[in-house]
Amino acid sequence: MSYFTDLAQQYIDGEWRAGGGSWDIIDVNPYNEEKLASITVATVGEVDQAYRAAERAQRAWAETNPYTRRGVFERALRLIEEREAELAEAIVAELGGTRTKAGFELHLAKEFMREAMGLTLRAEGKILPSPIDGKENRVFRTPVGVVGVISPFNFPFLLSVKSVAPALALGNGVVLKPHQNTPVLGGSLVAKIFEDAGLPPGLLNVVITDIAEIGDALLEHPVPSVISFTGSDRVGRHVAQVCATHFKRAVLELGGNSALIVLDDADLDYAVDAAVFSRFVHQGQVCMAANRVLVDRSVAEAFTEKYVAKVRTLKSGDPADPATHIGPLISSAQAEAVTAVVDQTVAAGATALVHGRTEGNVVSPSVLTDLPEGAPALTQEIFGPVALIIPFDGDDEAVRIANDTPYGLSGAVHTGDVERGVRLAHRVRTGMIHINDGTVHDEPIVPFGGEKHSGVGRLNGEATVDAFTTYKWISIQRGRSGFPF
Repeated sequence: MSYFTDLAQQYIDGEWRAGGGSWDIIDVNPYNEEKLASITVATVGEVDQAYRAAERAQRAWAETNPYTRRGVFERALRLIEEREAELAEAIVAELGGTRTKAGFELHLAKEFMREAMGLTLRAEGKILPSPIDGKENRVFRTPVGVVGVISPFNFPFLLSVKSVAPALALGNGVVLKPHQNTPVLGGSLVAKIFEDAGLPPGLLNVVITDIAEIGDALLEHPVPSVISFTGSDRVGRHVAQVCATHFKRAVLELGGNSALIVLDDADLDYAVDAAVFSRFVHQGQVCMAANRVLVDRSVAEAFTEKYVAKVRTLKSGDPADPATHIGPLISSAQAEAVTAVVDQTVAAGATALVHGRTEGNVVSPSVLTDLPEGAPALTQEIFGPVALIIPFDGDDEAVRIANDTPYGLSGAVHTGDVERGVRLAHRVRTGMIHINDGTVHDEPIVPFGGEKHSGVGRLNGEATVDAFTTYKWISIQRGRSGFPF
């Protein structure tokens, strides 16, 4: 099948159909700007239909034997494995991912589908003691009901699966809205996998639309109890405000400005490899990317020389070419924004050790140093292939610089003394930090999420169970209670 021809539709209540809006989202290959698909947007009415379908289907699904539910995820995993080559081609075409990036995304998607299989059996209950004689307290984990999922463009298949699969595994219904730049990989392809795996109709619905058409209907609708959003902190702030107003739980996985810290006793060659990958994987369009490389001044010259030399070996261009390291950014607007950050930072006094060029949506790497104090690039998230090298004097200054940002998602520390690295890591205000490794990691059973503007809540493993279930207390009084009146 042709994914971009056959799946350019809405998926509501088990049916593939055109949206009812008056305009189309045009899905474009970001490298050559060829049109992949045209999808008529879903309306507010269709968002309502999707949520109502999920609400109806969820009741029976929650009562389905969890071993039966598990079978759906086993089949979904097999389908991803069987279609892996086709999915990789779609990643290259729709989001400009390189071959390496496609393999990385699909590997993690399979791991999260395996974890979802186990989650079908993880909503365990408890019997708790009571201070009242004859009373038994039973505490149950129950599905929240319906979950709204809003996924981003950078890892659309993975990050849709990461919320959709566990929400379904735990007995919920789901309405998924993918990013308008990746409507097939982030939306309709996920629905197709689950449809072919035998998921009952109505449980998973995909609405491909835009805020210009539906406003906040996806957030304000009375049916969903939880909204799982992955994207920018600017939009995340709005999602949080709307959810709070409507008494909904919001799980927010937002942006980052991670620091990879190289101490004076680090293995410099290894630190260079980790830092280059952590900054330039998927063109730097990764929330965990090492925007800032902090290097002890005593080794800064040697590290920088090695770092720049490795960056100069990275090939930019066609993501379909297996030799390409840096493909296109997702859109011309993103390419222009990243180019402007580099130009403005250099104009303000920074030194460009490598000054990238922009050709179409392909922005080749830049490496900047000697940034003036207070430069906006130091504290913001740069969603593109731009690295900042920042010398520091001693561990205390490294911690101060690492924490000098509104974000707190990931990070890394490179050192020959692991426990020194752990002590420093504890002082960096971030949700995740890795000793002698890169900053870009995600594992299915380890809590994933950030501090400050990088998000609210966690996903993965037990954190996912917390996100997509709620507690119900049922007590039993054996014998008669005494009442004061």
